[in-house]
Amino acid sequence: MALQAESAHQGTSKPKVAVTRKIPAAGLDRITASCDAFVWPDPMPPPRDALLRAVAGCEGVVTLLTDAVNGEFFDAAGPQLKVVSNFAVGFNNIDVAEATRRGVRIGNTPNVLTDATADMAFALLIAAARRIVESRDYVLAGKWKTWEPEGHVGVDLWERTIGIVGMGRIGMAMARRCRGGWGMRILYHDRFANEQVERELGARRVEMDELLGESDFVSVHTDLNETTRGMFNSGAFAKMKRSAVFINTARGPLHVHADLHAALRDGTIFAAGLDVTDPEPISMSDPLLSLPNCVIAPHIASATVSSRNGMAEIAADNLLLGIQGRSLRCPVNFQA
Repeated sequence: MALQAESAHQGTSKPKVAVTRKIPAAGLDRITASCDAFVWPDPMPPPRDALLRAVAGCEGVVTLLTDAVNGEFFDAAGPQLKVVSNFAVGFNNIDVAEATRRGVRIGNTPNVLTDATADMAFALLIAAARRIVESRDYVLAGKWKTWEPEGHVGVDLWERTIGIVGMGRIGMAMARRCRGGWGMRILYHDRFANEQVERELGARRVEMDELLGESDFVSVHTDLNETTRGMFNSGAFAKMKRSAVFINTARGPLHVHADLHAALRDGTIFAAGLDVTDPEPISMSDPLLSLPNCVIAPHIASATVSSRNGMAEIAADNLLLGIQGRSLRCPVNFQA
């Protein structure tokens, strides 16, 4: 869709902003009421040239993970740009160092999606472990003829071991579900010890190899950076139990798609549940889609009413505070 040349508020003294996708009204209504706001109207992300035209002359921009915020973006926006408010917890799409060099505040939307994401991680765990999607497809294909004593046998959850990679807020929420609901033993791998989860849940911090070898389920909740990119590769999968289930609700590039496909195809591990892929959306020709033991959802972990409204409210707060030159509600840079 062609970029509109003018916004509804042109000619007012309101600060000019752009919102690169329609976000929930809990935040968007406040933005449009306070600003001369252009909102990209299509469900698909704006093409690069349209994005760069949209941000020209803006004091603030609300972006999504699909928008690359880099030197080209900042040049297109101009020197009056004060804030970029990312509608996401992650900010791998933003060159934060370049933003800081230019004095542009960056905000994100953490905390409000912790429980929703942990719920999704466990939903994928139980779906993959108990072969729920595969069994549903079996029914829809008309193959269910009788009760089968050896049909669709999955793996047990009760009192098994969960290995959590990245014991931050979401990792802790996942650990609580696994321990409190299913009596699981908690192992975790993180650069830093988490005394709270150790004290409350009896979790044990271990080296990565021990976690991979001992865990019945491995759930990933770590940041994506140059040290974690591709950390779940053929070598990592080979160290896991053949009955293990791999869960990734963090970032797609944390696992190597081709290696995960091989591990699932060859029985190196039992199953996987993914809310994230690399790239997103996943190509319809990706061989992972052909595997019955791989459950894939379209990055919906935060897709609850309270989470998405909370994200929109924080995004609006970050934008409006940044335009005023004030500290953001959830800053990525310029913490003070």
